[in-house]
Amino acid sequence: PVGFVVVGAGVFPAGCNVENACYNLGMCAERSAIQKAISEGHTSFKAIAIASDMGDQFITPCGACRQVMREFGTDWDVYLTKADGTYIVKRLEELLPLSFGPEDLEK
Repeated sequence: PVGFVVVGAGVFPAGCNVENACYNLGMCAERSAIQKAISEGHTSFKAIAIASDMGDQFITPCGACRQVMREFGTDWDVYLTKADGTYIVKRLEELLPLSFGPEDLEK
């Protein structure tokens, strides 16, 4: 999979998944793209697109990626694609309902 975050003004940092023989040391495309954007000084996100050639199902972010996205708010779109290029758009809060975020630490 490949992920692209939309940070505004035509800036689209991209990431890719990095697999490792020790599975938990791998990096998903979504987190890779977000971390690249952060390293370039971006912390406000409008959307993320996740692309894959993995068949006829929509590719969706794993739970860890959903939580990392949540750290930057719930007000952004997640574009889920199929290999043929069709896509659907979900709000992050649809993919991670009743979530826990930075503002919950203040309570």
